[in-house]
Amino acid sequence: MVLDLRNIDKSFGEKEVLKGVSFTAEGGKAFGLLGRNGAGKTTLTKLLMRLYDVTDGAIFYNGTDIRNYDISSFRAHIGSVFQDYKIFAATIGENVMGGTYTDAQKEAVESALTAAGFSEKYQKLPQKADTELTREFDEKGINLSGGEGQKIAIARAFAQNSDILILDEPSSALDPIAEYELNKTIEAAAKDRTVIFISHRLSTTRMADRIYLFDGGKITEQGNHEELMKQDGTYAKMFRVQAKKYQG
Repeated sequence: MVLDLRNIDKSFGEKEVLKGVSFTAEGGKAFGLLGRNGAGKTTLTKLLMRLYDVTDGAIFYNGTDIRNYDISSFRAHIGSVFQDYKIFAATIGENVMGGTYTDAQKEAVESALTAAGFSEKYQKLPQKADTELTREFDEKGINLSGGEGQKIAIARAFAQNSDILILDEPSSALDPIAEYELNKTIEAAAKDRTVIFISHRLSTTRMADRIYLFDGGKITEQGNHEELMKQDGTYAKMFRVQAKKYQG
């Protein structure tokens, strides 16, 4: 499975958001997208999912322009978590499966929840996968913290039998320990899939096989963590600034 971005542009009216972006994302690797807000990262992930189409250039999946696939069939290859994820007034099982849940899916749900770091909370719930989330329709339903809700959304992505995982700030609501565990999960997931993720936390980005730094809609730096540190450019400066926060 290969995603190949060839000189893509994206504009909204007169506003040019992406300009001449090209890279190849192979299966079995993790790719980190980094840059300031408004640099074009989230727009790029939405192009990959065909929520938008490119203005110019093309995106290929296994050698075929993604515009030539049936859109529903193509999206079935992708699992995603965005910053504005939703938790539905339904059971945990239904939330993870993104719809109907049956007992036959119990193992898949629990495996996804474990991968997302929700296992400890889950084991304390008497009704397990049948636990109702929110109290919108059930006064006995449970309300989750921001970090717990994010883990459910991450489990939803992991539960899909997808070739590609797209994660937009997957650790934004997680504490450092949960973030570390998620990073290990992302690394494990990348052995079987193509993982593309956005993160402003460079402790997450550094585990990527390749990092793309965006500025003004263009890729301005690329490489793995060690290569980018040697370049001593914007990425290296950003990493050092964040690293100081953890130094005594």
